[in-house]
Amino acid sequence: MYHFYSVITGSELLNGRRVDKHFLFLNEALRERGLFHTANFVINDTPALIQNCFNTILQDPKSVLFSFGGIGATPDDLTRAIASDVFTGQPLSLHVKAKELIEAQFGAEAYPHRINMAMLPPSATLLPNPVNNVPGFQLFDRFFFVPGFPSMAWPMITNALETYFPRQAKAFSQTFVVESPENDLIEIMETLPKEMTFSSLPRFVGEKREVEIYLSHVDVSMVETWATYFKNASRQKGKIVRDC
Repeated sequence: MYHFYSVITGSELLNGRRVDKHFLFLNEALRERGLFHTANFVINDTPALIQNCFNTILQDPKSVLFSFGGIGATPDDLTRAIASDVFTGQPLSLHVKAKELIEAQFGAEAYPHRINMAMLPPSATLLPNPVNNVPGFQLFDRFFFVPGFPSMAWPMITNALETYFPRQAKAFSQTFVVESPENDLIEIMETLPKEMTFSSLPRFVGEKREVEIYLSHVDVSMVETWATYFKNASRQKGKIVRDC
């Protein structure tokens, strides 16, 4: 199973000048296909920070990266060069097809600056841009780099998901509430199979403490069996259990 990461680069998101929309889009696109986020990073345009994020993701042998922003032609667009260094260990080089697309789109105005967007990591494969034909790019069918504009980025991401990542079997889930301090249920939690997705969310209702339990797996019988076990084990401890 792949581990999906997103990196959303832009100081304008962190200082409040714009509101990020990429995370919700990608998170929903993944979940709709039976895939799930491992981590999401929203970072400013700092070279060391971008490089550290990319290096962290590279260390995961199952990682897939969707990187938003930072591939334009302005001085604060750092993603292309850093991605080339981290993921290929080589400097940027001219991508002939990207050069042709940029020249066709902008003519003489492609120079002297826009043409720099054709400087890509070696072995990069282009991602088509439905808005202005300036492409994004991907490396090794795992690391995908798109613009910060949703109208451009989201079709690229959708195409990449459909091309490289087959839809997975739908996961089944059960959610229920146990009226109890979370600490009293830890022994029950420890018996759950490691392959099952599990989370506990403690909350207060007035002075009463309760825990929302979530269990999920593609095997519906496993979910039902372990949900029943958890509920019964909780009741044996004198706890009240409510279905959501």
